[in-house]
Parts: sequence; structure tokens; C-alpha cells
Amino acid sequence: MKNKRPWLALKSIPGIGNLLFKRLVERFNTPEAVFQANQRDLTQVAGMTERLAEKIRHYRVPDWIDAEVDLAARKEYRIITFSDTDYPSLLREIPDPPPYLYVSGDIGKVRHCIAMVGSRNATEYGIQTTLRLSRDLAVQGITVVSGMAIGIDTAAHQGALAVRGMTVAVLGSGLERIYPAKNRELFQEIAQHGAVISEFPLHAEPEAHHFPMRNRIISGMSLGTVIVEATRRSGSLITARLAAEQNRDVFAVPGSISSFKSTGTHTLIKQGAKLVEHAGDVMEEFPHIFTDPEPAAADSGKVGSPSAPLLTVLEQEIYEALDCYPMHIDALAAKTGMAAGRLAGILLNLELKGIVLHSPGNMFSLKGLIREFKTTRDR
Repeated sequence: MKNKRPWLALKSIPGIGNLLFKRLVERFNTPEAVFQANQRDLTQVAGMTERLAEKIRHYRVPDWIDAEVDLAARKEYRIITFSDTDYPSLLREIPDPPPYLYVSGDIGKVRHCIAMVGSRNATEYGIQTTLRLSRDLAVQGITVVSGMAIGIDTAAHQGALAVRGMTVAVLGSGLERIYPAKNRELFQEIAQHGAVISEFPLHAEPEAHHFPMRNRIISGMSLGTVIVEATRRSGSLITARLAAEQNRDVFAVPGSISSFKSTGTHTLIKQGAKLVEHAGDVMEEFPHIFTDPEPAAADSGKVGSPSAPLLTVLEQEIYEALDCYPMHIDALAAKTGMAAGRLAGILLNLELKGIVLHSPGNMFSLKGLIREFKTTRDR
């Protein structure tokens, strides 16, 4: 771990960003050699000023760097630099790769990454679609990359973990400042079955400007990025833009034309992002890597499946009136022409069968991906 100190020291010099850091290491091979270089050689590097070169030559390493490296060792975190073999190969190719990453877990096992990101305030449709897609991608040996935010990001990680697949979480804070705090257990699970990474110091807070920086890592280490539910001003669209700028594929999951939460994804599709219905839509874009682009498994719950719920005619009628976007019970009553009292009883039965989700404010929506059911004659 001692050989990481020069990397942290060089990055800590005010005025040296990721791009200039990369140029310096490309010119001098190591941070140690940068500190040993003379003024003339330093100023030959594009972007280097006489004043900044002088800072490098007389720089004294701050005490916090020793404390940072020691803490990482005690916590069994790794610090990998872009000269290490475990550093994500695709991430090296972006214009401003992080000089080093803090890692909790085993990033050396990561292969063929696909990013999945989307709304923090996701609908049940978005969550269930993400779970299915990430599960099916992970089954095919793909590493699912996301940002461990609530909503779509959390579902992306959970879908991969559900089938013991690989997943990587990229944080917008330090590894000692888990954000959001409610995902602490998820952090631990990802670290056990994949990796949690960050370019920020261990105690860095989740500041707003960190998240666009985090997003470039999510897209940068991935073959492509899938956007699931995004409004027109969603931060997920930043990730999509970064992916395009990095010459990576952009995918988008369509939603309801009535939902503002899918306006961003629909805009991406209009602009050329590939529409995604299942994992095969992603995999077929990389035939040199994936030879079997078919979906990993068929959706459960269709007609003829042993788990297909048995619905009465009235339950089927209510089911067909709902979708994955919440609807108030009064609107549902008006749509079906059914008395509110009787409607409430049917909705309760559907909820108990795991088909309908009851949200605060008497809002109801479909739960999961069940699309067809056995129907009885019993009304």
C-alpha cells in the first residue's frame, strides 16, 4: 500500500486534475518520476504552467495521505491505480479516468460490464423491469454496474445479487460515508459478491458535484448504459450523455406515454438510443462477446405456468383497468363503473394474491411482471 502514497500526493496538488494527471504519468511513467522531474521537463507536458511545475518540485506530502492509506489498509480496502491490472480496462480509455480507485470487494473478477441507472423515485414498473433485466444480464455473466442510489440503482444491484451474479456500485461519496445510509446492508452484500468503488477520499461527503463525476465512471467502465425511467431533467440523462461521449452504447427502456417519469427515456429513444424490452436487446449489440443473445429465462406467471394466479372475471376486469402506474381508487371506480365498496374488496383480494400494489393515498397499481392469468367463471 505504501507505493500508493505518491499517487494520492500528486492528485492532492491544487491544479492537477485527472486529465493532467494522466498526461504526467504517460510522460514520466510513475508519480514518483513526476516529483523527481526538473522544471523544464514538467513544462513540456500540455496544460502544465511554470507555477504548477514549481509547486510539484517543492511539494510536501500532507499528513492526511499517510492517515488515508493506513485507514484503507485497516479496513481492508484496496487502492488500485490505472497502472494496476485490476483497474477496469474500459475506464482507462476515457479522457479523464480517475488516477486511482478505492475498492471494497474484488474488482478483479469483474467482466463485461453493463450499466443500469434511472429514477430514484421509481414506479413499480421501473423497479420490476430493472430487477428482471439485471437478473437476466447477470445470469449471462454480465457485471451490472450502477450507483447504489435508491430506486432503479438499488433494483439493478438487487437483481444481479438475486442470481448470485456480479455487480459493482460506484459511489458519489467515500467508502466510509455510505450514501444513502439505508443501503448500508446492500453495500456489504455488493462488496461480498462484487465491488463497491469510489474515486473520492474515504470520508468524502456525498456532495452534489460528485455525482456527475461518479456517473462518468459508471458509463466509462461499461460496454453500454441502460436507462430505466428518467424525466427530462433526470441525472440519469447525464450518464447517457457521458456514455455517448465515451463512444459507448446507450439503451433505454420505454414506459407509459402518460407517465412523466418516462419522458427522458422516450427522448433518448427518439435521439437514437436502442429500445430495450429484454436482456437480449442489449447483448445482441456485442456479438463478439455474447454468442447467445436470447433472454435468460421467460417471464413467470403467464398462462399455463404453475404459478399463474387464478382470477375471477371481476378480478380480471380490474386487472385490465390497472397498469404499473398508480391510479386513485375513485378514478378506477369511474373507469370500471364499479361501486367503491365492491371495488375495494376486489382490490384487497388482488393485493393478497401479489398482483396489485396499494400505495398511500388510496393509489393502486400492478405489481410485478405478471401479464396473463387463468380466469374462473366465478364473479
